[in-house]
Amino acid sequence: MAFLSPKTPPILSVSPNSLFPSTKCIDYISCNAKNQVRKSPPIARTPRFSTSSGGQSLLQNERYSVTRRIKKQALRDSPEIMLRVNLDQCSKNGDLDEALRLYHEAKLNNIQLNVYHYNVLLYLCSLRSDDDGEEGLNPETLEKGFEIFKEMIIDRVELNEATFTNVSRLAAAKEDPELAFNLIKKMKDQGIGPKLRSYGPALFGFCKKGMADEAYEVDSHMVDNQVSAEESELSALLKVSSDVKREEKVYEMMHRLRATTRQVSEETAAVVEDWFLSERAAEVGLENWDTGKIKKGVLKGGGGWHGQGWLGGGDWRVVGTTMDEAGVCQSCGEKLVCIDIDPKETENFAKSLSELASKKEATTGFFQFQEWLQRHGPFDAVVDGANVGLANQHTFSFSQIKGVVNRLRELSPSKKLPLVVLHQNRVNGGPAQYPNNKKLLESWKKAGALYATPVGSNDDWYWLYAAVSSKCLLVTNDEMRDHLFNLLGNSFFPRWKEKHQVRLKPSSDGIRLHMPPPYSIVIQESEQGSWHIPTVTEDDLETPRQWLCATRARNSMPTP
Repeated sequence: MAFLSPKTPPILSVSPNSLFPSTKCIDYISCNAKNQVRKSPPIARTPRFSTSSGGQSLLQNERYSVTRRIKKQALRDSPEIMLRVNLDQCSKNGDLDEALRLYHEAKLNNIQLNVYHYNVLLYLCSLRSDDDGEEGLNPETLEKGFEIFKEMIIDRVELNEATFTNVSRLAAAKEDPELAFNLIKKMKDQGIGPKLRSYGPALFGFCKKGMADEAYEVDSHMVDNQVSAEESELSALLKVSSDVKREEKVYEMMHRLRATTRQVSEETAAVVEDWFLSERAAEVGLENWDTGKIKKGVLKGGGGWHGQGWLGGGDWRVVGTTMDEAGVCQSCGEKLVCIDIDPKETENFAKSLSELASKKEATTGFFQFQEWLQRHGPFDAVVDGANVGLANQHTFSFSQIKGVVNRLRELSPSKKLPLVVLHQNRVNGGPAQYPNNKKLLESWKKAGALYATPVGSNDDWYWLYAAVSSKCLLVTNDEMRDHLFNLLGNSFFPRWKEKHQVRLKPSSDGIRLHMPPPYSIVIQESEQGSWHIPTVTEDDLETPRQWLCATRARNSMPTP
C-alpha cells in the first residue's frame, strides 16, 4: 500500500458522512439493488420440430443458431461491455489517464456504469504515484478518486467489498486511517463482510502514525468479524507496540506470530530484533519467577512456550544462529523441543481431508480406497511413488522406489512394507512391463503394499490421506503448496508436515532419506525466558535454517 510522504500537505477534509450524500440514498441502494441489473434481451425458445419434415426442421434449427450468434455478438458489442474491456486494459497497463478519458466519454454518452466499471476506476486511482515517483498519491488523483466514489452514490450503484477497500486505500494514501476505518464500519453496516485486505489501509495507517490504541481497535474489529491477521499485520502491530513501549502487546504479538506463521520473514525478524535490543525490553521481565507455574504453562500449551510473560532481567543478547541435527542452538546451547500434536486435531484433520477428497474424487473411487486401506492398513510409512520414482532422475526409476521401500522397511519397528501409491498408468504401462519391474510390482501387490489410483484421479489425495489416517511418515519431495493443499488451511497442515514428511536427498550412493527434525521449527519460548525465532528459508536441504536467538545477558533467579 502506498502512502503520502510526510511532506505532502493535507489536501482533502473528507468525513465518512460526506462520502455518502444521504442515508436515504444508501437505503435505496440496499433495497433496490435488483434495479441495477440490465434486462437481457429475451432468448427465443427452442422450436418444436416436426419429424415429418427433416428439411424444414434443419432450416429452423439453422435460423435459431444464427439468431443466437447475433444476440451474443450484439451483447459483446454493447457500449457497457466495450467499456469494461477497455477499462480492463487500462487496469492491466496501470493507465489511469486513459481510464478517466473513457469514464468521462461514457458519462457524456449516457452509458450506464455498473459497480465493476467504478471499481476499476477506483483501483487505478489508488495505484497512481505522485509526479516525483515517491510513495503516495498526488492531490488531483485523490480528489478524482473520491469524486468517482460520490458519483457511484449519486448513480445509486450498489457498493461491494472491493468498492470500500479501494476507497479505504485512497483514505490511507491521504494519511487518514480514521476515514479508512470508518469506511470498514460503513461496509459492515450495509451487510458487506470485510476481508483481510479491507482492514489493511486502516491498520497499517494507524501503525505508521504510531496510533497504537486505534490499531488495536482495528485488530479487535477483525477478530469480531472472524478475519485472521497474517504475518504482515502482526508484524506491524508488534512494531507499533514496541515503539510505544507496550511490552504486554509485544508479548501477545510474539505468541500470535508463533501460532499463525510459525516462521517469520527477514523483515519481521528485524522488527523482533529491534524490540529485544530496545531499552524497554531490558527493563521488563520477572527476575524471580515461580518455576512450577511456568512448567504448568508449558504443559498446558503442549510444549515450546509457557505464556506467563517476559522472564529474566537486564539486557538481551540477540544473535543469528543455526541448530544442529538434535535441535541444539549453536549460540546459547539450549535444546529446542518437539511440540506435540493433539491426537484430536489429527483425527479432525483426517476427517476433513476425507470429506474434501471424497468430493474431489467422487467419480474415481476414493471410497473404495478408504475401504481397501481399512483392510490393509495402518502402515508405518507411505511413499509417493511418482515423486520418488522421478527424484533426481530424467526417467522414471522403479529401482529407486525399491531402494526407498527397503530402507523404510529396515527402519520400521514392525518391519512391515510401506504403502506405495502409484497411478494406474505407472503400474500397467511403460517401464512397469519390464520383467524385473513387473515382478517387483506383483510382490508389493501380494503383500498389500501397493495401491494403483484409477484413471482420472489425483493421486495426491490418496497418499496424503493414507499417511494422515495411518499417523505415519510420508516420503515425498512434494512441497504440497498448490491449490489442492491450500484447501486444507494453514494452521494444522504445516505442523503435520513438519513432523511426518520424509524428504529425499541425492548422495554418492544413491538416495538418502532426510527424516523429520526431532524438534519443532516454530517460535519457541523456553522455561528460562529465552526465545528462538526461525526465519523462512528456501527448500534447500543443504542450507541450514537461520534462527534468531534472544537470551538474557544477566542471569535471573527462578524460585521453585
